[in-house]
Amino acid sequence: MNITITLTEAQEKGLAYVAESPQEWAENAVHNRCRIAIDEIYDMEVARMTADPSITSIPADKDAVVLAADVQTAVQRNAAAAEAAASALGE
Repeated sequence: MNITITLTEAQEKGLAYVAESPQEWAENAVHNRCRIAIDEIYDMEVARMTADPSITSIPADKDAVVLAADVQTAVQRNAAAAEAAASALGE
């Protein structure tokens, strides 16, 4: 996946002020956030698999565990939370 970010001249100047390489800084920020999310998904999935007595082995490859995990996207989780909040309010 490629992600393109367009900055205004002022934003570019601001980022160049704090980062030696704005491109590397942005890539590092995204890669680090992905790493954190992968760790969260992995931990949740391993906990789920460990609690399920029908599962006899857990893949050693973290990517395999994450890719096989049945998780909702942020959009799906936010929609469910909004629906639950609306139901709680009786809407």
